[in-house]
Amino acid sequence: MFKTIVVGTDGSETASEAVRQAVDLAAETGAKLEIVSAYEPVPRSRLKQEAQQAPEDIQWTIHAREDVEATLQEVVDSAGAKGLECSTHARQGDPADAILDVAEETSADLIVVGNKGMTGAKRFLLGSVPNKVSHHAPCSVLIIRTT
Repeated sequence: MFKTIVVGTDGSETASEAVRQAVDLAAETGAKLEIVSAYEPVPRSRLKQEAQQAPEDIQWTIHAREDVEATLQEVVDSAGAKGLECSTHARQGDPADAILDVAEETSADLIVVGNKGMTGAKRFLLGSVPNKVSHHAPCSVLIIRTT
């Protein structure tokens, strides 16, 4: 049914629900999970300042992607507990573009995203990430109700 599933996360509670369901679906279908998280660039001056304030033995861990890598590792740990094969993708820039790029690069069969932004009168309008993904995806898209 599905061989490759792409799921995006920013570490938020709503994204975690989409991830949980993507992990369950991958476990049921035997699909490989491609986990994506996007980040904004951090100014070099801030990174340098943070590194100077950190103990010498951990200064090497301070870089623009450190928060994203921690978020991705949480998902890998969760997927690994179910015996899933997975890969991570930390991408700089727009989250929707990152998800779409990984879906194309991996020839994904399915993209899983949350419906963040669908509340009240806006329930007929998706949040910007699921909206963009659903309109430009190279494969099927599963939008998880997370709100």
